[in-house]
Amino acid sequence: MSRIVPFSILGLSAVLLAFGVSLPIMRFDQLYFFSSEPSLLQLVGELWGDGNFGLAIAVGAFSLAFPAVKLIALGLEVAAGEGRSQLLSQAMPHLARWSMMDVMLVAIVIFAAKTSGVATAVTLPGFWCYAASAVIAAIFPSVVKLGKTDRQSEKG
Repeated sequence: MSRIVPFSILGLSAVLLAFGVSLPIMRFDQLYFFSSEPSLLQLVGELWGDGNFGLAIAVGAFSLAFPAVKLIALGLEVAAGEGRSQLLSQAMPHLARWSMMDVMLVAIVIFAAKTSGVATAVTLPGFWCYAASAVIAAIFPSVVKLGKTDRQSEKG
């Protein structure tokens, strides 16, 4: 597997992440008259603006910063190739452990809105782009390891 394929997959994941945080992730309908379609960026901004700094930081860290850092780390791992650094080798299992936390957080928000009875919530394309990015980033290390294993078996 050449390096073009892994970087293409990571590029797709990055584009999906950008769409996922900027497109509306859900539609809240309240009292049949009012509806809103916030994106993740808008949700974090509104939390911050309302004075919920801790929650804004938590949501921003797990839903915005963490996925971006994870994709950067995966890109560095691919770029390092066979001679990857010890830091990346140690960091990747920890990143993998938290890989779906970001999607879980968004799903909890949607679930809370649906069960509160105050509003109905419907998922929109932003959520699906966001989830697809997280799934690609979660399975990506296995695909890269499989490609490395195939190359090593061809050499031997």
